[in-house]
Amino acid sequence: MNELYAIGDVARRTGLSVSAVRYYADAGVVAAAASTPAGHRLYDVSAIARLELVRTLRELDASLDEIRRVLAGGATLRELATTHLALLAGQEARLRSRRAVLSAILRQDSTAEQVTLMHKLVGMPDEERDRLIDEFWTEVSTGWEPPERMVEWWRAARPELPEHPTAAQLEAWIELAELVRDTEVRQAVRRELHEACTTGAGPLMTSSPMLDALEAGAAIGQPLMDAARERVPPDSPRGREIADRWIGWLTGIFATPDSPGMPDTPEFRIQAADHMLAGAEWDRTPPEPEGPFDRYMELVAAVNNMPPERFPFEWLAAALRASALPAP
Repeated sequence: MNELYAIGDVARRTGLSVSAVRYYADAGVVAAAASTPAGHRLYDVSAIARLELVRTLRELDASLDEIRRVLAGGATLRELATTHLALLAGQEARLRSRRAVLSAILRQDSTAEQVTLMHKLVGMPDEERDRLIDEFWTEVSTGWEPPERMVEWWRAARPELPEHPTAAQLEAWIELAELVRDTEVRQAVRRELHEACTTGAGPLMTSSPMLDALEAGAAIGQPLMDAARERVPPDSPRGREIADRWIGWLTGIFATPDSPGMPDTPEFRIQAADHMLAGAEWDRTPPEPEGPFDRYMELVAAVNNMPPERFPFEWLAAALRASALPAP
């Protein structure tokens, strides 16, 4: 503990260069413990330990003033770490933003004006982001009378960037923001939704009774998705309970004051299971080219980090078939 070391030994022990050891001494960070008659600096074990700490803190981008305060006892390592962690988080956020913009530039072969716009989009505050989405849906629903509840559902699907988004989330937001700002896209979404709501089965599917039924079905859908994800056996009591709830919902869809709806029979459950298998086959077919509304929903899911989950057609079909048999 009392041995003194020459500056060359100190450099080898700490991993610093000789000139760096001299610099820290001249800067008043870690002074030499003594010097030889010839003026060569000597360091004790305590000084070497302090220099090792200095090297570590410098690699963590601490300033000399911060290091002096720590060594002098004016600041704790915890306080220094807290400060630098906050700075690092800010640097990471800026790097993610830059990566998102650069990726969009490569993907789109953007012009200088587009690069400026993308940079602004990345830094857009929550209020402006909400206003942009609201303006989009206001224009989409203007000029015709979509069901009010449908408009509420559409508006509810909006991007919500977290405090520290990933680069993928920022890239999705840039594409989404450009999508909803495009006048042609707004007109295309209006035409797409107008046709879906007013032609074919659209009026029936968007009627109040059907929307009520769809909302009721959503309450059953989540336990169903959870059971399939958890690999619950379809012929288990839990599987039968979900099948019963599904059939209760399904038979009630077409119920009227004059008719109780479809009868719940084993044959009906088998038929419903066959329909589920047909749905699974349809789900596996290559998708048709997506429209702007589908792309909007995909990008919202990407921004919110909520990848779409496939409906468990096969699991429900198995549960319905099992429920058609008498309970054990």
